[in-house]
Amino acid sequence: MSKSMKSLAVAAAVATTASSIAGVAHAANVKCYGVALAGENGCAAGPGTSCAGTSTVDYQGNAWKLVAEGTCATMELPAQADGTERMGSLEALERDIPS
Repeated sequence: MSKSMKSLAVAAAVATTASSIAGVAHAANVKCYGVALAGENGCAAGPGTSCAGTSTVDYQGNAWKLVAEGTCATMELPAQADGTERMGSLEALERDIPS
């Protein structure tokens, strides 16, 4: 392979990698409720929380964290204590809210 062909191949590989990284960097994030662990929520989660890191229970329904768009409702979470499946939501939930 000639030197110019090698340079072209390397340039194409670099461009492809840069394009892939840029695509990941621009992926939209959305607020996903009910998926944050205690103390790992985003800001202004809901009643009983004032800002980031103030949720008091895991998977608190009114606490959110940013996740990649399209992943909120499909994240694998442990089942609730009664065995009911637990899922994230784009809207605040009524479950797992401390009393």
